[in-house]
Amino acid sequence: MTRRWTESCSPIAATQRDVDKAGAINALLVRPINVLPQKAGDPIRPFARGIFENIRPLLKPEVGVTKLRRATAVYVRLKRYYFASAQPDAMRHDLEGAVVEAVSEADRLEAQRRFLEMKQGGLAVEKTPDPEPPQPTKNELIRAALLKRRSSPSK
Repeated sequence: MTRRWTESCSPIAATQRDVDKAGAINALLVRPINVLPQKAGDPIRPFARGIFENIRPLLKPEVGVTKLRRATAVYVRLKRYYFASAQPDAMRHDLEGAVVEAVSEADRLEAQRRFLEMKQGGLAVEKTPDPEPPQPTKNELIRAALLKRRSSPSK
């Protein structure tokens, strides 16, 4: 079980990479949304629940919803977004960046878990054992035996 963080590091400042991912979302919209960082050093603010339904009407007519979903998914899966969401004093924000509610304890623990996994070298992936190599067929066994006989030195 992940232990709850008690000390806050807020606000979590965006890096240029975070700003680029946020810019990818804004590029799909008719107007930028203020909850996203505009430059490196701006705070990363966790989204309010259901914010995607508020962003969707701002989508440019020529852009598909799937593209917006993907860009948003990339942003909310950034390490620093998880770090911002994991803070004890983390708050959720609407499109304009106004505080809406506190991040729930369950969501904070999940964000903390994901952040720590990413920090330790990537998301944990369940290791599955390598599958057994396929058993050779009867014909392959005979062929191997005949080849072995041919290649062995004569007595």
